[in-house]
Amino acid sequence: MPVPMSYTQIADDLADRIKSGEYPPGSKLPSYNELSTLYSVHFGTIARVIALLRDRGVVIGSPGRGTFVPD
Repeated sequence: MPVPMSYTQIADDLADRIKSGEYPPGSKLPSYNELSTLYSVHFGTIARVIALLRDRGVVIGSPGRGTFVPD
């Protein structure tokens, strides 16, 4: 059984996906629930990932709308 990724590894992976163009500028990231399923981690772990990416300036949050890649 694979070892789950840490929240910092997930943040790095998402940042790499953004840099590669998988999530281009202006695009909306999958929901917390979708990301928790994708990475096989708890919702709270994804919340930490998104908070870290926001602190790094990689994503921006829009309450009630979602998390986006800045233009």
